[in-house]
Amino acid sequence: MCGIAGSINIDNFERGKVKQSLNHRGPDGSGYYADETIELLHTRLSIQDILHGSQPFVSGRYVIVFNGEIYNHMEIRNKYGLRCKTNADTETLLLLYARYGKKILEELDGMFAFAIWDKEQKSLTLARDRAGKKPLYYYCEGDKFCFASELNALKKIVRLQRDEEKIYQYLRFGFFYRQNTPYMHCYDFPPGTVAQYSLDTHTLRMEKWWDIDKFYMSESVDDFPDSKEKVEHYLRIAIKRRLESSDLEVGSFLSGGIDSALVTAFASEYTGVLKTFTVSFDGAYDEAPLARMVADKYHTDHHELKISFENLSGDIEKIIYNYGEPFFDSSAIPSYYVSKAAREHLTVILNGDGADELFGGYRRYVPFSKYDFFQPNAFREFFSRFLINFLPPAHEKKSYYNFFYRLLSLSSKSGIECYLNATSDIFEGVLHEAFCELREEPFATFREDFDHIDKLSMGGLRKIMMTDFKTILFGDLLVKMDIATMANSLEGRSPFLGKELLEYAPMIKDKYKIHGKTTKFILREIAKEYLPPLFVGQPKRGFEVPLKQWVEDDLKEVIYDYLGANSAYSLQFIKRDFLRSLLEAKVRISSEKRAKILWTLFVLEVWNKHEA
Repeated sequence: MCGIAGSINIDNFERGKVKQSLNHRGPDGSGYYADETIELLHTRLSIQDILHGSQPFVSGRYVIVFNGEIYNHMEIRNKYGLRCKTNADTETLLLLYARYGKKILEELDGMFAFAIWDKEQKSLTLARDRAGKKPLYYYCEGDKFCFASELNALKKIVRLQRDEEKIYQYLRFGFFYRQNTPYMHCYDFPPGTVAQYSLDTHTLRMEKWWDIDKFYMSESVDDFPDSKEKVEHYLRIAIKRRLESSDLEVGSFLSGGIDSALVTAFASEYTGVLKTFTVSFDGAYDEAPLARMVADKYHTDHHELKISFENLSGDIEKIIYNYGEPFFDSSAIPSYYVSKAAREHLTVILNGDGADELFGGYRRYVPFSKYDFFQPNAFREFFSRFLINFLPPAHEKKSYYNFFYRLLSLSSKSGIECYLNATSDIFEGVLHEAFCELREEPFATFREDFDHIDKLSMGGLRKIMMTDFKTILFGDLLVKMDIATMANSLEGRSPFLGKELLEYAPMIKDKYKIHGKTTKFILREIAKEYLPPLFVGQPKRGFEVPLKQWVEDDLKEVIYDYLGANSAYSLQFIKRDFLRSLLEAKVRISSEKRAKILWTLFVLEVWNKHEA
């Protein structure tokens, strides 16, 4: 796991500053390559072939900087008879590319972002893994081009100008859609994409080498027993590869949910004594007793980490600005503290990321498995709006009444408005009261993409799961975990995003994912064979963030200082009267939604302060 950066036609590439901004991603070493055209930089977190895996790695006419892991690289070496001088997956990747070009990407099971410079052709090739687990940002304007693993590193290479159209998009989504960032000419490199930068035309020609759409468009003929057997088999393959592809000890996050518990159960079969980590937070649900059941069953070296937020007010700005852009997801805070605590024990950790999006883990998927709410229905929308006007807001996040209220709310809309209501749901329902101006342009691309999905011959469940994979998983969840772990020099590996599972899970019949009101049905059936009975019926649990408590108590002073100021940046988008009413709790919305809106605006203010 590493940090990478590079530039073409950028004056004064200050590699010392760029290296310093990426040190947390690679504290074990660094390397640099330059010729008359290009500069490449790499910082290394040593995990595979610790002695010989330094980068940039040069082989003949090619030079590579690579961030990530190729878990099946030894299998690929044997398959193609590669003769390598090291045991590093970097060499495997470069030799394969030199021999077969971009078509080798389909062979790789891993998380990766890399750049390969061809010294003879004077061309630069960049690529990113299927889901976009490893980050890659780039800047392209005129004849200037540069890239880096993080936005904060890119800012050390070139001066970035903010784009307020994209910031408006953040306020509605909570993250930036697809390639967007809050800056002009600066983009998030798309997942499953390979590109070549032309020095002649100064353009980046992109090509999708993998897309989840085609797998959602094909439904497997497998019955339930066969589907269940394949999911378990592919999960085992993914876990085994992620354990074996490391010269360092690999541990596992273990929560009170079935995803991490299944990972732990299978991982314990392929290693000696597995280190497992459970965390609990002040003011949140304690998962430790459930996690301990699995740890005891599989005799792991178990660590229960009690995380306190007593230093939150002092840490909050640093944690938020690690992302280099406004980042709404409040679970980024506990993710940071968890990663920091786990790093005291090891360098590589397994997690359950991706299981919810691939196997139907969210409660909002249940109604979509019965009915396609994205399709317009005038009577449904009118009747739902009518009822909402007479019902009080739902204040308890996990209550049945909240589920019913949210269901009515999404029923009152269709299209992308329905999707936003079902997912991030930040300003939905108060748009006209809140925004100085309602803008359509920031949503043009998303609306076009969503309309394409909405017209596909598939049910509502597949539509929302496919959209979630491309938006929330890519733009929010994977970003959150990458920054939270790498800020602490910890590598997170996600078996549920293994090659075989990514290409099989979308094709599984919908009824094997949502069965009646049961989410993740197929995983729960597998869990019955390996986990204590209490686990099988557990609801989805991410980090239980006490956001209302933070907003109304722990962080109230700092949040109100930012948002109550006459010069608040948010006032360029949000009406002053609405913001004042929000701070005074006079807006007719639930306390959870109020906390969510205040948090979204607070994060924007922190980012703006550091950009000034």
